[in-house]
Amino acid sequence: MDRVDSDVLKQNTGFTSLEEGINPGAVKKKERLPFTIKVASNLADLDKAVEMRRAAYRRHLPEFAETMSVEALDGAPGTVVLLAQSRLDGGPLGTMRIQSNAFGPLAVEQSVRLPDWLSKAGVAEATRLGVERGAIGRMVKVALCKAFYLYCAQNGVDWMLITARSPLDREYEAMLFGDVYGQNEFLPMSHVGGLPHRVMAKPVALVRQRWAKVSHPFYGFFFETDHVDIDVSVATKQHEASHCAQRVDLPVSASGLMPSLSDA
Repeated sequence: MDRVDSDVLKQNTGFTSLEEGINPGAVKKKERLPFTIKVASNLADLDKAVEMRRAAYRRHLPEFAETMSVEALDGAPGTVVLLAQSRLDGGPLGTMRIQSNAFGPLAVEQSVRLPDWLSKAGVAEATRLGVERGAIGRMVKVALCKAFYLYCAQNGVDWMLITARSPLDREYEAMLFGDVYGQNEFLPMSHVGGLPHRVMAKPVALVRQRWAKVSHPFYGFFFETDHVDIDVSVATKQHEASHCAQRVDLPVSASGLMPSLSDA
């Protein structure tokens, strides 16, 4: 798949190199979390991720939640599933799936045609986000978003992409995701039963600068704190290894048609 040259990104979007966006010297402290985030590496991990998906979707779409299982996309090249687990008992607290367009179209491209400036760049889409209820769930969601950013930065991804239904779209707007199409425009997603979603993206290399400019409340958590419990290094190795190794074949979900982002 063709990619837009980085010089074009700089000219058209103010895109800067990833090295400018990641400065290890700026980390001021180390902090432990009451949970870990890692890349699911076996079926046991994926079963925990599905358990978390079911719990999240059951709140809004209970009938569909009962049909959820490990999906084919969970094991596709260029795709990783993140799993947040309690450090106390190992129970699942949250999950997110990240799919890059390095090996083929993104899930959202079943429903819309992405503009050239996006489709010809390196893009990763976050889907199947689900977290536990309450304060711990809110913390896990922010940590998963940091893990998404770290994955993109470490793998040379240019753009982070999400689709979100109302009112969840406001959470991503607050994280400075911008509309890919018209402002506040909701488009019917045929691959998710026609439900309207906003398609939103942001350039990975500009996250730090933009958040610093507006004194974003998550800036310190993302850029000034080293969370050793968030580890996406395996994702980097999987991303590289997928060029020459076949991922494990996984069973196809009974459905396949669901909102891309968390209903949690």
